[in-house]
Amino acid sequence: MVTTGLRPGRSAVLRLLVVAMALAGALLGGLGGAAPASAHAALTGSTPAQGAVVDHAPGQVALTFSEGVAMGDDSIRVLDPKGKRVDAGKLRNLSSGNVVKYGAGLPAGLGNGTYTVAWQAVSADSHPVSGAFTFSVGAPSKTTAAVPQDKAGGGLVGALYGIARALAYTGFVLLVGGAAFVVACRPAAALVRSVQRLVVQGWALLTGTTVAMLLLRTPYTGSGDLADVFDFGGLQQVLVTKPGAALVSRLLLLAAAALLVAVLFGAYARTQEPAEPGEEPLDPAVAERQRKDLTFGLGIGGAIIAAGLAATWAMAEHASTGLQTAVAMPVDVLHLLAVATWLGGLAALVASLYWGPPVERAAVRRFSRIAFGSVLVLVATGIYQSWRQVGTWRALTDTTYGWLLLLKAGLVTVLVGIAWVSRRWTGRLAEVPAGEELTAEADEVSGASEADAAGADEEKDGAEVAEAEAKADADTEVGAEKAGVGVAAAATTGAATAGSARATRPATGSGSGSADTPDTSGTPEDAPTPDASEASADTPAPDPARAAQLARQQAALDSAQAKRERDADPERRGLRRSVLAEAAVAAVVLVVTTVLTATEPARTEEAVKATSGGQSAAAARPQALTVPFDTGGPHGKGTARLDLSPGSSTAANTVRLRLTDPSGKPMDVPEVKLAFTQKAKKLGPLPATLRNEGKGRWSASGVRLPVPGQWQLSLVVRTSDIDQVTEIKNVKIGS
Repeated sequence: MVTTGLRPGRSAVLRLLVVAMALAGALLGGLGGAAPASAHAALTGSTPAQGAVVDHAPGQVALTFSEGVAMGDDSIRVLDPKGKRVDAGKLRNLSSGNVVKYGAGLPAGLGNGTYTVAWQAVSADSHPVSGAFTFSVGAPSKTTAAVPQDKAGGGLVGALYGIARALAYTGFVLLVGGAAFVVACRPAAALVRSVQRLVVQGWALLTGTTVAMLLLRTPYTGSGDLADVFDFGGLQQVLVTKPGAALVSRLLLLAAAALLVAVLFGAYARTQEPAEPGEEPLDPAVAERQRKDLTFGLGIGGAIIAAGLAATWAMAEHASTGLQTAVAMPVDVLHLLAVATWLGGLAALVASLYWGPPVERAAVRRFSRIAFGSVLVLVATGIYQSWRQVGTWRALTDTTYGWLLLLKAGLVTVLVGIAWVSRRWTGRLAEVPAGEELTAEADEVSGASEADAAGADEEKDGAEVAEAEAKADADTEVGAEKAGVGVAAAATTGAATAGSARATRPATGSGSGSADTPDTSGTPEDAPTPDASEASADTPAPDPARAAQLARQQAALDSAQAKRERDADPERRGLRRSVLAEAAVAAVVLVVTTVLTATEPARTEEAVKATSGGQSAAAARPQALTVPFDTGGPHGKGTARLDLSPGSSTAANTVRLRLTDPSGKPMDVPEVKLAFTQKAKKLGPLPATLRNEGKGRWSASGVRLPVPGQWQLSLVVRTSDIDQVTEIKNVKIGS
């Protein structure tokens, strides 16, 4: 099969390009994976509540989630103050309707103290989530059970899984987009070695990362220990889950894709080959029918396999849970196919422009039209997905998912702008003359294949010929023969012999010229014959292998010169640069997309905020505030120091207040008032009853703030009958 070869240096550069695109996605994917995966299913409530103090031991612990989760008997563990597990070890499914709720039973007669609830689950979009909280029976105890601080999906395993996910997206884009470029835009690219390697490396990358993700699922969703990749019992459990089934389906589809790639660069590529010299060409009608049949088969089969590969993401990630899943999954498949067609085709175009024969204008225009259609599909499906995952305009700026979505939209806008510039360069592009492309391919392949066949023998021949040329140059001291021997030997051996004879004749006849000149009529006609024969005998006949080698070198030089002239075309140079810029921005878009799929959707984050007073739930921690005040009267200036602990919405809080004058001494005042207000939930003001404990010191106990989030603290200080001031501060209450 005729293929357009690459020089070793250019082949290495192409591999570097593929690796660079893959690692660009893997870098941020790994950085995102190094931290715990964003919780796509969030804990929205529990019974007992976090930090609650109950009078009697409950019969069970129940957890409520924002969306569907997968849990087992060990997913909820309840530990007593000494760290001993006290739950029944059997998961209870308490879900009803749209409420996702699971529980674990507790035995009767639990003693007083603080109990720890540790839970772990896999959300419906395949991401692991985990957490822990405490509640107390009777009164809090001095000791509580220690729970692991690492979250599910974090650490080294999480980083490796994140890298694998990013590389899988890259492989999918290169495989599907590169193959689509060959079939739909430029069939002659099936002969281009750089395009072949791009598609094959995309297939290998997707296959390898899929296997890696399948092995990493057990530690990723469980222990977090990298050694568990060899836990085949855990692997069996992964295979029956939705993410495991999706990964296995992807591997089966990749096996079919391997056959399709073999046909694409085998039988289909042969239909694009020019006829070999001396070979009888196929009937044009038969050849055209073969091309059409193969194109139809590759198009239909490739579309089915590509849609199936895209569905392995849609059925296991964001689209598979939440609103309108029956619509969201097909839309997600279209979105992924549009991304692969555009960005993968762009990578194939870069490979063709930089490491292949000249690309015809018609092929670039076909890709430009397909890319424009892909952008339209991306916009339509992206708007739907944005509405489904974001929900409100405010969430675009208030959530991490919204910020990433805005960043992706901005990058796509830049990408479309660069594509418009590429489209303008395409309009200026001159068409490649008929036959030039195939000639360039044949020249490059002939030179590359013959050079490979010669190998070390050519190096040896070259050394011998160079030594012979140096010796002949020293003997004859004729520069003209040395300059012309390459071309003469490449053309014909007879011409070289004649050239040697002509060069030798003046040298041998110069000594007898004066004696023979006066009597030329008496000289026999065959007298010069011995001199010519002697000259021919002294000059060695050119080596046919050397002649063939020189001919190949001359052909390679001619091909390189022609390519330099083509590369000097300003239109093609401008197109290459703009397409390379597109590919660079596309790699960044792919990175942002990978991070976006690992981020908690804005709807989920907003739902959690709605159940926690408009703020993201945070762990409770003591709060310390310093509030300067000035009542405006004599001795009216001072500073209030307020300590609130434990700063929780689920437990009673204690407030300690100290007032000092500007010199730092305790300051006594006639009246101090304290109240809390939660505007988002329209709660309050809730007053805290302060007790005076001495000069400049007050305290309040049993202060309950029912919901976590941002609260407004109002401090009223009165220093005389008419001098009074109210100071407002914000304080964050955890759950």
